[in-house]
Amino acid sequence: MPYRKRPAAVLGVAALTLLLGACTGPVGGQTVSAGTAQAGAQSASSSLVLDRFYGQKPAFKPCDPKLPPGAPAVKAECARLKVPLDYRNPEGRQAEIALLRVLARGKDRIGSLVLNPGGPGFPGTEYAALTAAVWAKSPITERFDLVGFDPRGVGASTPALDCYTDAERERGAKLSSIPAGVDDWTRQETRRLVAQCARRSGGTQVLAHVGTRDVARDMDVLRQALGDAKLSYAGTSYGTRLGAVYAEMFPKKVRALVLDAAFDPMAGTYERRVQQATGMQASFQRLAASCATRQDCPLGTDPKRATQAFQKLVRPLIDKPARTSDGRGLTFEQAVEGVTAAMYAEASWPAAIEGIAELEAGKGDGLLKLRDGYHGRTADGGYPNSLEASMTINCLDEERHTPKQETALNRAWFKAAPFTDPGRPVKEARDGCEGWPVKPTLGYPYATGIKGLADTLTVSVTRDPITPHEGGINLAKALGGSLLTVEGEQHGTLLTTNACVNDAVAAYLIDLRSPAEGARCKL
Repeated sequence: MPYRKRPAAVLGVAALTLLLGACTGPVGGQTVSAGTAQAGAQSASSSLVLDRFYGQKPAFKPCDPKLPPGAPAVKAECARLKVPLDYRNPEGRQAEIALLRVLARGKDRIGSLVLNPGGPGFPGTEYAALTAAVWAKSPITERFDLVGFDPRGVGASTPALDCYTDAERERGAKLSSIPAGVDDWTRQETRRLVAQCARRSGGTQVLAHVGTRDVARDMDVLRQALGDAKLSYAGTSYGTRLGAVYAEMFPKKVRALVLDAAFDPMAGTYERRVQQATGMQASFQRLAASCATRQDCPLGTDPKRATQAFQKLVRPLIDKPARTSDGRGLTFEQAVEGVTAAMYAEASWPAAIEGIAELEAGKGDGLLKLRDGYHGRTADGGYPNSLEASMTINCLDEERHTPKQETALNRAWFKAAPFTDPGRPVKEARDGCEGWPVKPTLGYPYATGIKGLADTLTVSVTRDPITPHEGGINLAKALGGSLLTVEGEQHGTLLTTNACVNDAVAAYLIDLRSPAEGARCKL
């Protein structure tokens, strides 16, 4: 099998895994509180073992990160950090976390800025290098070392989460129950999924300890290992959940948190998924309105009928994939994924429109290319573990569904986002995580009632198709922090090079000066 632990492209795609995460569940599902899930009673000997982890000094050595063509060169160094697989048993099995650091350009260094691109399965190492390239002239890179890490189970960290072979991914291995009615998991298949993920990832113990609360503990070990008394952090999409959970678990260790494109900590899994579907449909309608200005628009010149026009083009692919030049064909799911991937930024809409026009002419190459870019597929058919890791991590983070609840979610999703509806009856959908060896460990709501927390900065785009603006408002309120509202059509802002956003983020990170109440930027 080809080497699979290669990061997928991170710019503009990190939060698409919210749509594709395998494990979704109802409000009120079984959860475990933060204290019950992870803290536990620590013996004196266990505390001494943890002290050894906190006392690490990572041995950074020069490394060569992969960057997009044309990006400025970045001088980086890499290392590995050891952490307990189970913090309740720190003397037991260990995990290793891959690190990448780009040192501050100036002499008046503040400390480290730890980064997370989202996912939850997207690696942060190459993302840190990409961020350093984009921020090459930013005052942030003058004052901070940029540090990216691949969360446990992700990318180059070990043990790595791995559920499918590349050949299985090529054949359309399931990563989500959506869309139901096309190729639904059976009870036997969900049990097989657990067994296969465990076998390929290093055992059920690994599957039980890759949730966000585990990663937040790793991040505190990383903070200490980097020599920072308090954490400075910037996370996008899922990275806002990680940052918020860190704030809940280690409030007095926070110096500054930038939370971009926020997960709503108040919304349970069902509510948040439906909010996402609503946002995706609204974005599709705006894409269709943009297309309708062209006489040759493949969705027609009436945006109100665009959903029906799209359904007419993609639903036949369930039975007969569209031809592609590489002979793989374009399926219904892949066509929807391709269009969805383009919704992350308005600048990608023309590629989706051209892909839909190709599909109207009987060819699927354009949409398949968009889909492949999201999955991180290589030219030889290799896949990174990003989406498999996201699926597995979500099994610990999201509320667990019964078949009845999963079926209800699919029906609600299609009602909210009919452009994704395959038009088949939803009889019984199943949560891919229903057979997981442990209960979810995150808990909802999270990051509420925190005392002693420094001011945080949530950045939220008004027409974000993946994480609705309401979620950003709710996260800022839950943390008692500041909110920067950004008018625009995009998921996430940190790498947009928008001067208004960049100046506000730099002022907050460097001088701890938050935007005024009601502050707004425009993309």
